[in-house]
Amino acid sequence: MRGFVLALFVSSLAGCSLWMPKPDPTQAWIELAPHQETDLQALAVDGRRLDDDRYFQVQPGSRTLDMRYRFQVDGADIGPDSGPLPRDCKLTLEYDRFTAGARYRLVAGGHGFRPWAKLYDQQHLLLARASEQGCGNLAER
Repeated sequence: MRGFVLALFVSSLAGCSLWMPKPDPTQAWIELAPHQETDLQALAVDGRRLDDDRYFQVQPGSRTLDMRYRFQVDGADIGPDSGPLPRDCKLTLEYDRFTAGARYRLVAGGHGFRPWAKLYDQQHLLLARASEQGCGNLAER
C-alpha cells in the first residue's frame, strides 16, 4: 500500500512538471519568482500580449517585459488598527542583452506600498530593475 501511495505521489509531481513547456534553446527563458505569498504574472513582451502568464520566453536582444504584481501592504505600514491593503500593480522591465539559451530569473516583491522587480542571470548577478507603471484596478486598463 505504501508503495502505491508513493508511486502515485511521484507520478503526480511528474505530471505537474509536464504543464510547463520546455525552454526553446533559440530563446531566452525568464522564470518568475514572486516573494512569499504574492502573485507575479507575465503580461506582454514588446507590447504583445502573452498566452501564458507563468513565464517569459523571448527572442535574443533588447526586450521590454510587462508584468503584473499583486501583493498586500501590511496593516502596520498603513496605520494603527488597519487591516492589510491589497495592491495590484503593473511593472515594466527593459533589458537589451537577452541571450539565446540563457535562463534568467525575475524576482518581485513589495516595500511598503511600492512594488519592485529585479532581473538576475544564472550567476545571480543583478541585470536590470523594473519600473512601476501604476497600481490600482488593472482589469480596467
